[in-house]
Amino acid sequence: MVTCPLCDSAIDVEEEEVDEGDSLSCDECGGDLKVVGKDPLELESTDELDEEEEEEGSLADPSEDEEEDWK
Repeated sequence: MVTCPLCDSAIDVEEEEVDEGDSLSCDECGGDLKVVGKDPLELESTDELDEEEEEEGSLADPSEDEEEDWK
């Protein structure tokens, strides 16, 4: 049994039937979740994952883009 990272409700999922990267949804809050770990089973909100990816993209060195503009 694993809990929803958004509302802490129990999510009934067979750990053997999911793989890392699979998507699930919480029956209680309707949150979209992704399996990010198998041992132990770990879920993360897809909204949080999207935000992390956006933040990582904004941390790219802007000077690299500027150099290409000058060429």
